Amino acid sequence: MTSTDPILQGDRLALARLLTQIENESPEGLETLGALYPHTGQAHLVGITGAPGTGKSTLVNQLALHLRKQPMPGKDTPPLVGVVAVDPSSPFSGGAILGDRIRMRDLAGDPGVFIRSMASRGALGGLARATAAIGLALDAAGFQIILIETVGAGQAEVDIASNAHTTVVIEAPSMGDAIQANKAGILEIADILVVNKADIPGADNTIATLRLTLEMASSTNASFAVEDRAGGGGDISWEIPVLETIAIKGEGIPDLVDKIYAHKEYLSTSGGWGLREGKRVRSQMESLLREELVRRFLKERPDGRFEDIVQMVVDRERSPRQAVEELLKGEKL
Repeated sequence: MTSTDPILQGDRLALARLLTQIENESPEGLETLGALYPHTGQAHLVGITGAPGTGKSTLVNQLALHLRKQPMPGKDTPPLVGVVAVDPSSPFSGGAILGDRIRMRDLAGDPGVFIRSMASRGALGGLARATAAIGLALDAAGFQIILIETVGAGQAEVDIASNAHTTVVIEAPSMGDAIQANKAGILEIADILVVNKADIPGADNTIATLRLTLEMASSTNASFAVEDRAGGGGDISWEIPVLETIAIKGEGIPDLVDKIYAHKEYLSTSGGWGLREGKRVRSQMESLLREELVRRFLKERPDGRFEDIVQMVVDRERSPRQAVEELLKGEKL
């Protein structure tokens, strides 16, 4: 039996062990992931993002529960669901509470659900560095839908758009003024907009504002018009829906499940799936290349030269750009 066989056969203990190795960037784990890569490419990656307090974890919990209740379109059985939940790391200790696992205890005991909580470990953009690799491992293990919940980081939390096929952006009433809904950033990445906590005051106004924003964007060909985010082109376009949910009660979740499946079908029929897959792979490779180039650059300078020039920047003897140019050119300090 090869090292990949237990993963391909659905061995949960072997999968958990592999995910830990991937997070720790151990050579064994990375080698196994490379051997598994030909078995990937089947899963539907669904990103769940939004500001803190919008109820992302509760919604992901309910979403996984409902996905497991009915067969996928064209299938006889419910999908196997993987959940990757990213929590913020402490800037001081580096640790994380991993509270998503506490909120998702309703999923415990279902053999068709696998939850992996992970710390962001200082990575920006709402994801952890190993998120993409963790998704690949779950894909190889046979999970058909992988829900990726990001850190609640706010408007700059847009990396998920480069790591998912379908991006669900969650808003909530009383999370800001009406202008907030028109801001660039997180709304531009949405394939599906969800107003959670729709039973509290202000929900109707939030829903109306979001729908008006989408109408204005579409009519003025703004940067997040539906055609641009859809990626399919041609005569087929995706109209971004604005849904209402009360996740804590499970209300509105079936409609969200239907829209997720509908978006997957849209991507498949419009050609958008291949385009997004290409962008996703490119984004992952560029990220890995940046990390590896920085690692090699610093490794080749054990003489403390980098620290010396950092101090020169601190002392205002060089600007950061000048310092980097000197390092790249190999000029003496």
